[in-house]
Amino acid sequence: MKHALVTGGAGFIGSHLVDKLLAEGWRVTVVDNFDPFYEPSIKHQNIGRHLGHESYELLEIDIRDFEGMRSRLSGGYDVIVHLAAKVGVRPSIERPMEYQDVNVRGTQNLLELARQLGVKQFVFASSSSVYGVNPNVPWREDDNVLLPISPYAATKVAGELLGHVYSYLYGIRFVALRFFTVYGPRQRPDLAIHKFARKILREETIPIYGDGSTSRDYTYVDDIIQGIQAAMDYDGNAYEIINLGNNHTVRLLEMVRTLEEVLGLKAQLDFLPPQPGDVPQTWADINKAERLLGFRPSTPFPEGIRRFIKWLTARVAQEQAR
Repeated sequence: MKHALVTGGAGFIGSHLVDKLLAEGWRVTVVDNFDPFYEPSIKHQNIGRHLGHESYELLEIDIRDFEGMRSRLSGGYDVIVHLAAKVGVRPSIERPMEYQDVNVRGTQNLLELARQLGVKQFVFASSSSVYGVNPNVPWREDDNVLLPISPYAATKVAGELLGHVYSYLYGIRFVALRFFTVYGPRQRPDLAIHKFARKILREETIPIYGDGSTSRDYTYVDDIIQGIQAAMDYDGNAYEIINLGNNHTVRLLEMVRTLEEVLGLKAQLDFLPPQPGDVPQTWADINKAERLLGFRPSTPFPEGIRRFIKWLTARVAQEQAR
């Protein structure tokens, strides 16, 4: 039985990965501190089905606590999947030191644990935000022009570089996956698709920062999980950076129109000045992911939104019944 250590395994992407690993016969140890950036009860709901599983262990630890992790993690891991992070572009501008502490020192701690425990496969959740305002789209991993414009993005660049150090010095295979705007069931409530859908349901005004022309390469969570699992099994070069996106951009107002169509409701829009740290577009070149990982996203944006809304309406009904 293979054994994975998953940090952030109670979150949106992490809980989906744990679902898949347990279903496929993995043993999974999760490290999560249930950070209050959003309501911790949401994460507890995410892992409800995991808690009784004989191959699942949950350790509530902050990744900044190296000694706490070292004393409680038993070792014997085939792979570490490091998803835990302080998230959010705009909040990182307000609290840059906290983001540096969690995302950079926390990643350093996990890499050092990998070294001490002899873990030779390390998958790191990076972000499309590292490209920043690079105008050369679609973004390719071999384009050395990284122009991050938020502390959050800078911490992800730092994590990638730390991975190179540990790969070079200690022979750890490090695969950094640059995620492009992941969405789907269990998506964080602060992210646009989730936040906008709830506001439309409540007939509340949606804030649109800028003129609505910004665009994102939205990637459905099941497709992202496929890419993560392929990276866990990757046995090629010792160090790789790989985009995981949908290779298709959707403008902000197009996203809102899709939500309106699926919900059968009209959105009320409030146009506001652009926000610091927001990039005008994200767009992934995924040729490398297809070549190295066999990554082929298969969920069209409207279909992904339909699946998300099905989950959301069920969740809202549960909340109203309480």
